[in-house]
Amino acid sequence: MSTQSTEDRILSVLEDDAQASYAEIAERANVSKPTVRKYIDKLEDEGVIVGYSAEIDPKKLSSKSIALVGMDVASEKYVEATRALKALDEIETLYTSSGDHMLMAEVRAADGDAVGEVISEKIHAIDGVTAAHPSFLQERLK
Repeated sequence: MSTQSTEDRILSVLEDDAQASYAEIAERANVSKPTVRKYIDKLEDEGVIVGYSAEIDPKKLSSKSIALVGMDVASEKYVEATRALKALDEIETLYTSSGDHMLMAEVRAADGDAVGEVISEKIHAIDGVTAAHPSFLQERLK
């Protein structure tokens, strides 16, 4: 048996395949299906598992461009700005960051020009956003 905790083994399976059934998770994590159900319910209730999603290869996504956008926000406008950013449909995910930028967003739009429009017309228009730097995703390697 693995030295990983039961919780870690279950989470590892879910990170590899968010669509895995309880039976698949149980087999791969070496636990019973009722144990999987108990841990997943607990992790969802505690907010550890916040959702399930599909991973997209941007190169194969013909109708959308995806960019990771690093953003800086004036500290006195942080709450209002993040609330406004979360409301934008083009922002798929929004993270706080300890790196070069305060926030990182996954922005999706029809093409590179449309991503640029989202940045210039929507993101920069939000009071408190002081910078937005996109990096376009080209090819998923893992």
